Amino acid sequence: MMQRRQALRVMALIGVATGLAAQPAARASPRGPKNTLPDPDLLNPEAPWPLVLTADERSLLATLVDVILPADTRSPAASDLGAVDFIDEWVSAPYPDQQADALVVRDGLPWFRDAARQRFALAFADLSDAQLEQIADDVCSLEDVQATHQAGARCFAKVRDLTAAAVWSTPEGMTDLGFIGNQPLPEWLPPPAVVLVKLGLDVADSDLENK
Repeated sequence: MMQRRQALRVMALIGVATGLAAQPAARASPRGPKNTLPDPDLLNPEAPWPLVLTADERSLLATLVDVILPADTRSPAASDLGAVDFIDEWVSAPYPDQQADALVVRDGLPWFRDAARQRFALAFADLSDAQLEQIADDVCSLEDVQATHQAGARCFAKVRDLTAAAVWSTPEGMTDLGFIGNQPLPEWLPPPAVVLVKLGLDVADSDLENK
Protein backbone atom coordinates (compact mmCIF):
# COMPACT_ATOMS: atom_id res chain seq x y z
CA MET A 1 0.00 0.00 0.00
CA MET A 2 1.36 3.42 -0.90
CA GLN A 3 2.29 5.36 2.21
CA ARG A 4 0.81 8.77 2.86
CA ARG A 5 4.00 10.71 2.21
CA GLN A 6 4.54 8.87 -1.07
CA ALA A 7 0.98 9.61 -2.14
CA LEU A 8 1.45 13.28 -1.35
CA ARG A 9 4.57 13.36 -3.50
CA VAL A 10 2.58 12.05 -6.45
CA MET A 11 -0.39 14.39 -5.97
CA ALA A 12 1.36 17.52 -4.85
CA LEU A 13 4.60 17.59 -6.81
CA ILE A 14 2.83 17.21 -10.14
CA GLY A 15 0.71 20.23 -9.33
CA VAL A 16 3.65 22.17 -7.97
CA ALA A 17 5.81 21.47 -10.99
CA THR A 18 3.23 23.00 -13.29
CA GLY A 19 1.95 25.68 -10.96
CA LEU A 20 5.38 27.02 -10.07
CA ALA A 21 6.78 26.85 -13.59
CA ALA A 22 5.79 30.44 -14.27
CA GLN A 23 7.97 32.58 -12.05
CA PRO A 24 6.18 35.44 -10.29
CA ALA A 25 8.60 38.06 -11.61
CA ALA A 26 7.59 37.20 -15.14
CA ARG A 27 4.01 38.01 -14.15
CA ALA A 28 4.67 41.46 -12.79
CA SER A 29 2.80 44.49 -13.98
CA PRO A 30 1.93 44.46 -17.70
CA ARG A 31 2.61 48.18 -17.69
CA GLY A 32 6.29 47.62 -18.23
CA PRO A 33 9.64 46.67 -16.68
CA LYS A 34 9.74 49.83 -14.58
CA ASN A 35 7.05 48.30 -12.36
CA THR A 36 8.79 44.99 -11.76
CA LEU A 37 10.56 44.30 -8.50
CA PRO A 38 14.36 43.99 -8.46
CA ASP A 39 16.04 40.62 -8.57
CA PRO A 40 16.23 39.07 -5.09
CA ASP A 41 19.44 39.10 -3.09
CA LEU A 42 19.88 35.36 -2.63
CA LEU A 43 22.66 35.83 -0.08
CA ASN A 44 20.35 37.89 2.12
CA PRO A 45 16.89 36.51 1.34
CA GLU A 46 14.00 38.70 2.35
CA ALA A 47 10.56 39.15 0.84
CA PRO A 48 10.46 42.56 -0.89
CA TRP A 49 6.81 42.99 0.10
CA PRO A 50 4.98 43.12 3.45
CA LEU A 51 3.65 39.80 4.70
CA VAL A 52 -0.13 39.69 5.09
CA LEU A 53 -0.98 36.67 7.23
CA THR A 54 -2.02 37.34 10.82
CA ALA A 55 -0.61 35.52 13.83
CA ASP A 56 -3.84 33.50 14.06
CA GLU A 57 -3.64 32.52 10.39
CA ARG A 58 0.00 31.48 10.76
CA SER A 59 -0.87 29.39 13.82
CA LEU A 60 -3.62 27.60 11.90
CA LEU A 61 -1.23 27.05 8.99
CA ALA A 62 1.49 25.65 11.24
CA THR A 63 -0.86 22.92 12.39
CA LEU A 64 -2.31 22.29 8.94
CA VAL A 65 1.03 21.89 7.14
CA ASP A 66 2.08 19.33 9.74
CA VAL A 67 -1.12 17.38 9.11
CA ILE A 68 -0.13 17.32 5.44
CA LEU A 69 3.55 16.46 5.96
CA PRO A 70 4.29 15.42 9.55
CA ALA A 71 7.72 14.51 10.83
CA ASP A 72 8.92 10.99 10.16
CA THR A 73 12.17 9.08 10.29
CA ARG A 74 13.32 10.70 7.02
CA SER A 75 12.68 14.40 7.60
CA PRO A 76 11.25 16.96 10.05
CA ALA A 77 7.69 18.25 10.01
CA ALA A 78 6.73 20.83 7.40
CA SER A 79 6.45 23.63 9.97
CA ASP A 80 10.02 22.97 11.12
CA LEU A 81 11.24 23.36 7.53
CA GLY A 82 9.78 26.83 7.06
CA ALA A 83 6.56 25.91 5.25
CA VAL A 84 4.56 28.62 7.03
CA ASP A 85 7.08 31.32 6.10
CA PHE A 86 7.09 30.07 2.51
CA ILE A 87 3.29 30.19 2.26
CA ASP A 88 3.10 33.59 3.94
CA GLU A 89 5.58 35.05 1.48
CA TRP A 90 3.80 33.38 -1.44
CA VAL A 91 0.30 34.65 -0.65
CA SER A 92 1.65 38.11 0.17
CA ALA A 93 3.24 38.58 -3.26
CA PRO A 94 1.64 41.37 -5.35
CA TYR A 95 1.01 39.27 -8.44
CA PRO A 96 -2.36 38.07 -9.79
CA ASP A 97 -1.81 34.35 -9.26
CA GLN A 98 -0.51 34.81 -5.74
CA GLN A 99 -3.28 37.23 -4.82
CA ALA A 100 -5.83 34.67 -6.03
CA ASP A 101 -4.14 32.02 -3.90
CA ALA A 102 -4.25 34.40 -0.93
CA LEU A 103 -8.02 34.59 -1.21
CA VAL A 104 -8.30 30.81 -1.29
CA VAL A 105 -6.04 30.34 1.73
CA ARG A 106 -7.38 33.19 3.86
CA ASP A 107 -11.02 32.42 3.09
CA GLY A 108 -10.50 28.76 3.97
CA LEU A 109 -8.43 28.89 7.15
CA PRO A 110 -11.38 30.01 9.34
CA TRP A 111 -13.18 26.82 8.29
CA PHE A 112 -10.55 24.74 10.13
CA ARG A 113 -10.75 26.95 13.22
CA ASP A 114 -14.55 26.71 13.28
CA ALA A 115 -14.56 22.96 12.61
CA ALA A 116 -12.30 22.37 15.61
CA ARG A 117 -14.50 24.45 17.88
CA GLN A 118 -17.79 22.99 16.69
CA ARG A 119 -16.73 19.34 16.75
CA PHE A 120 -14.36 19.19 19.69
CA ALA A 121 -14.65 22.54 21.54
CA LEU A 122 -10.92 23.03 21.11
CA ALA A 123 -8.56 25.26 19.19
CA PHE A 124 -7.31 23.70 15.96
CA ALA A 125 -3.75 23.54 17.28
CA ASP A 126 -4.92 21.68 20.41
CA LEU A 127 -6.55 18.78 18.56
CA SER A 128 -5.14 15.29 18.73
CA ASP A 129 -3.69 13.68 15.62
CA ALA A 130 -6.83 11.58 15.24
CA GLN A 131 -9.08 14.65 15.49
CA LEU A 132 -6.96 16.57 12.99
CA GLU A 133 -7.10 13.70 10.52
CA GLN A 134 -10.86 13.46 10.97
CA ILE A 135 -11.23 17.10 9.93
CA ALA A 136 -8.71 16.75 7.10
CA ASP A 137 -10.53 13.68 5.76
CA ASP A 138 -13.62 15.81 5.17
CA VAL A 139 -11.80 18.25 2.88
CA CYS A 140 -8.99 16.25 1.29
CA SER A 141 -10.89 15.67 -1.96
CA LEU A 142 -12.40 18.55 -3.91
CA GLU A 143 -14.50 16.12 -5.92
CA ASP A 144 -16.32 14.57 -2.97
CA VAL A 145 -16.54 17.46 -0.53
CA GLN A 146 -19.84 18.62 0.95
CA ALA A 147 -21.12 22.04 -0.08
CA THR A 148 -20.59 23.40 3.44
CA HIS A 149 -16.93 22.33 3.30
CA GLN A 150 -16.00 23.93 -0.04
CA ALA A 151 -13.90 26.77 1.40
CA GLY A 152 -11.96 24.36 3.59
CA ALA A 153 -11.39 21.95 0.70
CA ARG A 154 -10.08 24.66 -1.64
CA CYS A 155 -7.79 25.93 1.10
CA PHE A 156 -6.54 22.42 1.91
CA ALA A 157 -5.74 21.71 -1.74
CA LYS A 158 -3.81 24.95 -2.13
CA VAL A 159 -1.93 24.57 1.15
CA ARG A 160 -1.06 20.97 0.23
CA ASP A 161 0.57 22.12 -3.01
CA LEU A 162 2.43 24.97 -1.35
CA THR A 163 3.57 22.75 1.52
CA ALA A 164 5.05 20.31 -0.98
CA ALA A 165 6.87 23.15 -2.73
CA ALA A 166 8.18 24.46 0.58
CA VAL A 167 9.37 21.17 2.03
CA TRP A 168 10.84 19.49 -1.03
CA SER A 169 12.84 22.55 -2.03
CA THR A 170 14.81 22.44 1.25
CA PRO A 171 17.99 20.38 1.69
CA GLU A 172 16.11 18.08 4.06
CA GLY A 173 13.26 17.69 1.61
CA MET A 174 15.57 16.97 -1.31
CA THR A 175 17.29 14.32 0.79
CA ASP A 176 13.88 12.84 1.55
CA LEU A 177 13.19 12.65 -2.20
CA GLY A 178 16.59 11.17 -2.95
CA PHE A 179 17.42 14.11 -5.23
CA ILE A 180 21.13 14.20 -6.10
CA GLY A 181 21.22 17.09 -8.55
CA ASN A 182 23.80 19.87 -8.37
CA GLN A 183 26.42 17.50 -7.02
CA PRO A 184 29.68 16.52 -8.73
CA LEU A 185 29.73 12.90 -9.85
CA PRO A 186 32.80 10.81 -10.77
CA GLU A 187 31.03 9.50 -13.86
CA TRP A 188 27.76 9.82 -15.74
CA LEU A 189 25.97 6.57 -16.42
CA PRO A 190 23.36 6.39 -19.19
CA PRO A 191 19.90 4.96 -18.57
CA PRO A 192 19.81 1.17 -18.35
CA ALA A 193 19.21 -0.66 -21.62
CA VAL A 194 15.78 -1.78 -20.44
CA VAL A 195 14.73 1.88 -20.13
CA LEU A 196 15.98 2.73 -23.62
CA VAL A 197 14.13 -0.24 -25.05
CA LYS A 198 10.97 0.80 -23.23
CA LEU A 199 11.27 4.24 -24.84
CA GLY A 200 11.68 2.68 -28.25
CA LEU A 201 15.31 3.72 -28.63
CA ASP A 202 17.96 1.64 -30.33
CA VAL A 203 20.45 0.80 -27.62
CA ALA A 204 23.21 -0.05 -30.10
CA ASP A 205 22.95 3.28 -31.89
CA SER A 206 22.38 5.42 -28.84
CA ASP A 207 24.97 8.10 -28.17
CA LEU A 208 24.30 7.53 -24.47
CA GLU A 209 26.41 4.37 -24.61
CA ASN A 210 29.57 6.39 -25.14
CA LYS A 211 28.98 9.15 -22.59
